[in-house]
Amino acid sequence: MNAPMYPNLSHWPQRIDLAAAFRWCAHLNMHESVANHFSLAVGGSQFLINPNGRHFARITASSLIEIDADDPATMARPDAPDPTAWGLHGALHRALPHAVCVMHVHSIHAVVLASLQDSRLPPIDQNSAMFYGRHAVDESYGGMAFEEEGARCATLLSDPKMTTLVMGNHGVLVIGRTVAETFNRLYYFERACETYIRALQTGQPLRVMQGDIAEKTAREWEEYPNFAQAHLREIKALLDATSPDYAR
Repeated sequence: MNAPMYPNLSHWPQRIDLAAAFRWCAHLNMHESVANHFSLAVGGSQFLINPNGRHFARITASSLIEIDADDPATMARPDAPDPTAWGLHGALHRALPHAVCVMHVHSIHAVVLASLQDSRLPPIDQNSAMFYGRHAVDESYGGMAFEEEGARCATLLSDPKMTTLVMGNHGVLVIGRTVAETFNRLYYFERACETYIRALQTGQPLRVMQGDIAEKTAREWEEYPNFAQAHLREIKALLDATSPDYAR
């Protein structure tokens, strides 16, 4: 499974991890049509990203394209990425070395949160506490994420502590050091948003954690040994049994 099927393609283990994340995102219905993008820096200004117009459920390790964030001719390539993928992810990889992996989706509960007047996620449970003091809210939506909009969004994650961006009127963007860390964070943000939205629907007062407890819980999540890695490992095991073509 880990041996490259295409010797001319570099970064094969990273490609497999990223392809697995795409497939599981589709399995969880966190994708949208042929929109949304995941990317992974693989050295220097190079990064992997999904090909233009390919459904998440059909992404394979070999279908990911490798492009250069510093190459202005990227959009003239015959295999050019989606222009909003280039605008957003190119800007992030140029500006934020700590954003090794970048995942952007329009998952339903995150979009609901992004549609509220107050798009902050309060720490009302263990999952939402993961993001306490670690998510920013973009309140200045400026249209689709072409290059200028992408560069503006990148400034909102310049503090390495901020790992999640609620893109007001748009969706969510999550960054991390690895595919496993980033996908785990994306998964838990959507789950936390769902819990929050359902709690609001009851009309009852929310039980919001005190700040010191929420911060303690967020740090405990960050220090939890190998949790994100185990999550991705099990996703790949499930895909190996049901959809092994993701690793081709």
